[in-house]
Amino acid sequence: MFSDHLLYPSETFIRSQASALSAFEPIFAGSRRVAGLELPDDKTYTINKGGLRGALLEFAFKLAGFAPGFAQRLSALKPVLMHAHYAANGFRVLPLVKHLRLPLVVTLHGSDITATDTRYEPLRFGQRRYLANKEKLQKNGSLFLAVSNFLRRKLLQQGFPQEKVLVHYIGVNTSIFHPASTERERLILFVGRFVECKGVELLIQAAAEVQNHLPDTELVLIGDGSLRSSLEIQAKSLLRRYQFLGACSPEDVRMWMNRASVICAPSIRARSGAEEAFGMVCAEAQAVAKPVVAFNSGGISEVVAHERTGFLAPEGNCRALAQYLILLLESPELRQQFGHEGRRRVLEAFDLEQRTRVLESIYANVASQILH
Repeated sequence: MFSDHLLYPSETFIRSQASALSAFEPIFAGSRRVAGLELPDDKTYTINKGGLRGALLEFAFKLAGFAPGFAQRLSALKPVLMHAHYAANGFRVLPLVKHLRLPLVVTLHGSDITATDTRYEPLRFGQRRYLANKEKLQKNGSLFLAVSNFLRRKLLQQGFPQEKVLVHYIGVNTSIFHPASTERERLILFVGRFVECKGVELLIQAAAEVQNHLPDTELVLIGDGSLRSSLEIQAKSLLRRYQFLGACSPEDVRMWMNRASVICAPSIRARSGAEEAFGMVCAEAQAVAKPVVAFNSGGISEVVAHERTGFLAPEGNCRALAQYLILLLESPELRQQFGHEGRRRVLEAFDLEQRTRVLESIYANVASQILH
C-alpha cells in the first residue's frame, strides 16, 4: 500500500482497507511518516527516516524516482503487487514499480482527479507533476479503481483506458460503525476538511436558518483545514450554538455520530473543479443509523438514497438544505425510519468486509495479469 505520507488522520479508509485484508498481507510504503494514524512499525517502510540524509533520499526519490535502498528492502518482502492511493502517488511510484517488476493498482479518490483548474487551488508538487504527465500513469498502471461511478466517468473523460478502470467502493467497517445512539438534544454534525469543496460556509448559513426556527439546535463541526479561521468568524456572527472540535480520532467521530440527530454533508463543486467523489462520511453516518442531509453533488447520490436514507438538496441551495434539516430535526420517527434504511443499505452495498473480499479477487487477477 503506497502513499507518500503515512498516514494523515483523514485517511482512515486506507488503514481500514489494509486491515481488512485476509488473503494478502498488507505492507505500508511511503516517503515518510507523518503525525496522524498509528501504523504497525514492522509493516511500515519509508524512504525518509529523519535527518538530512533522510530528506535527501526523499528528495531524490520524488525528483527522479531513485531509491535503491528502499527498493531493496521492499524486494526482500517478495511483493506481488503495489497498490497506490491517489493519482499523484500512482505516478510517483511508477519508477519503483518498474524496478520491482510489479503490477500497479491505483485507487482514485476524487479531488486528485477532479481538481484540474490550478488557478483556484494551490497544488502540491506531486499533483502538479501528475497533471503534467498523467498519460504515463494511464499507460503504465495495471488497473485504476474509481471510488464511484461518478468518478469513473471523470476518468474516462480524461483519457484513462476504459478496460483499465473499475468501480470499487472501499466500504465501512460496520462492526465498528454500528448503531448506539446517545442523542439527547437537536444536533447537526459535520465531519470533514475545511476546504471549499466541502461547502461548510453554506452549511453555516443553513444552520443559522435552522436556529431561527429551532433555537436549541447545535451545530458541531469536526475537522480542520485552510478555511477554519474564516469559518469560525462566520459562525460567531451567525450562530447561537456551535462547536469547532478540530481533528478527532475515529473513535470520537463515531461517538459524535451516534450523539447527532442528523449528519450534514454540504459538498459542492469548487472553483478548481474539485468534487466529492463518494462521501465516506455519509456511508459511516448511515452505518450508525443516522439520516444524512447533503447537496446532490458529485457521487453522493450513490451513497445517500433521497427520501429513503436522507435528503439531497439541489447543490448550493441553502434554503432547501435548511428545510430538510428542520424536517428531520422535528420528526424523530422520520429520523428513525431513514436511519434504519441507511444501516440496511450500508450492510448491503458498502460493508468493508464484503468490499475487501472483492478487492482481493481484483488483486488476484492483477497479480496473475488477468484483467476482467
